[in-house]
Amino acid sequence: MGQVYSGQCHCGAVKFEVNTDLQPVVRCNCSLCRRKGALMHRTEQENFTLLKGAENLGCYQFHTHKAEHYFCKTCGIYTHHRPRMNPALVGVNVGCLDGVDSALLPDAELIDGASFD
Repeated sequence: MGQVYSGQCHCGAVKFEVNTDLQPVVRCNCSLCRRKGALMHRTEQENFTLLKGAENLGCYQFHTHKAEHYFCKTCGIYTHHRPRMNPALVGVNVGCLDGVDSALLPDAELIDGASFD
């Protein structure tokens, strides 16, 4: 597989690990993602482990209520989500990964989520 990355929200209440090669990194233009502006990486559920803070996670759903967007209830940072088109995957906020500078990553692929709204 890839490398194990540690991730967390801003305040540290939510922590996770993801085992991945971190490619591709994507950006989505749906109504929610356009507003949060996060770079994301999607991987299979078995590569994602929530280590701490399940009780501190909020979940936001809209439109079809199939996608689940998780955020820390303390600091408000979006940490991960389950995409509507493939809920077997987990999308992680690349900005939450320790030691990864998202500004130095290659250009993100665009997911045209706006066409699904």
